[in-house]
Amino acid sequence: MKTSDTPSGHPPDRDRLRAVWRRIESRSPAPHTSVVIPSLSFDRAELEKILGIQFYEERLLFTLVRLRDPRARVIYVTSQPVHPDIVDYYLRLIRTVSPDEAQQRLTLLCTHDSSPRPLTEKILERPRLLERMRRIIGDPDSAYLTCFNSTELEQSLAGELGIPLNGADPELAWLGSKSGSRRAFEEAGVPTPFGVSGVRTRGDIVAALEAMIDANPAASTAVIKLDHSFAGAGNAVLDLDRPLPAGRDERTGVLGASLPRLRPASGEPPDGFLKKLEAMGGIVEQFLGGRDGSPLRSPSVQMRIDPEGRILVLSTHEQVLEGAIGQTYVGCRFPADERSRTALQTEAMKIGRVLAGYGVLGRFAIDFLVVPDEEGGGETLYAIEINLRMGGTTFPFMALQSLVPGGYDVERGEYVSARGGTRCYFATDNLRSPAYVGLAPEDFFEIARRRGLRFDHASETGPVFHMIGALSQFGRIGATCIAETVDAAEDMYRRVVRILDEECERQGGKWVPATHLLGLPISSME
Repeated sequence: MKTSDTPSGHPPDRDRLRAVWRRIESRSPAPHTSVVIPSLSFDRAELEKILGIQFYEERLLFTLVRLRDPRARVIYVTSQPVHPDIVDYYLRLIRTVSPDEAQQRLTLLCTHDSSPRPLTEKILERPRLLERMRRIIGDPDSAYLTCFNSTELEQSLAGELGIPLNGADPELAWLGSKSGSRRAFEEAGVPTPFGVSGVRTRGDIVAALEAMIDANPAASTAVIKLDHSFAGAGNAVLDLDRPLPAGRDERTGVLGASLPRLRPASGEPPDGFLKKLEAMGGIVEQFLGGRDGSPLRSPSVQMRIDPEGRILVLSTHEQVLEGAIGQTYVGCRFPADERSRTALQTEAMKIGRVLAGYGVLGRFAIDFLVVPDEEGGGETLYAIEINLRMGGTTFPFMALQSLVPGGYDVERGEYVSARGGTRCYFATDNLRSPAYVGLAPEDFFEIARRRGLRFDHASETGPVFHMIGALSQFGRIGATCIAETVDAAEDMYRRVVRILDEECERQGGKWVPATHLLGLPISSME
């Protein structure tokens, strides 16, 4: 989203947020209200690419766990009503209070507007909805706004409601762009692939490719990334001609002629991608792959800078990437490979200190690539992207925190249950099949109840689901499978897929595999 297209809004009030935070965390917590706005405030064209985008607003329903605090109230706003069975599902995951008691402190509101625009924009267009929210909030000094990503829209909404925004100042959004990420990595002294920022035109791309080849004569592939994109959909790969001419002018001509061979992850034509690059800006980087050409591991570190300014490592993950060029996020394993956890957290903290120095607040994630050393005995971490917002790894970790009392042990890089033992998970937003289309929430919950697809609080293991509302129209659902080991979590995920396939085939559905996740067919609906 261009910042110039949004209202200037009100500056975030960090002091007020700090005061609310201290009241919540005190020994005698005061009544407080969390206003949850699960808006994906991105460029509209980027949102329209995402299958079932309107149901992404359900991912933040894990925040309803805040209702386990008897002094907490939650206002949750969506574009369309959430099915009551889905709300009941989340409330029943809270073990310390009854669903009826939690329901009394929950207010669900919606705009009744399914257009592919940011939810926050829709709310700001509705003065009566804003007034209703103000009345429900009551004391603005005891409330705060939670959002997926923080833009001028969310800043304006916080100002309209008179409450502080728990998120980064939109003026710092450039740090979450691809160009801004590279600058932060350089300031932190963390390795990043060779690249050039501020690229817009075809000439810029060619000049960046020339610089890349001068710095790394063996470079054979480049990746061009839009500055503001989502889940890898704004990346494109370009394979260079080999051998390249020795003469500079001739080489420049060959590089320019190669641009029609761009392979955007979104599947759009190269010309369409290049027009977006011209409008949005981006970077050109050397594409790093394994010595045998195989994809590299891409772990991620999830972090938070709290209102007191403390920099916290929340988790590490191994991202599961697929798609046309192998750069589309489809799921994750928690925790990251033990060989990399300590180094990942160390490098991430360096970047976190840079972001804190700029005044960043709230959740963010840093993506890395792991490149094995030529000798094969070690590895180098390259930082590649900062997501200055919640991301795909946020919601499964919220699920783990909601369901398993305990906490993340930074020294061990593991989540330790209060009862002892560790918990891991495999999670995805992309469990989907044409055979699942038509499954209403009540159908899914009947299957889950009958086939034992539930989280067991006694063992602190089991599957938990999100984006349930997307099943009927899009055949898509999210799943987080929590177990004592990653292998057990993956086995649990395979069982979930097998059961859904069996149930849908029993109803006469036809399962048509297209892509794969953990070796299991996951159908693409585009």
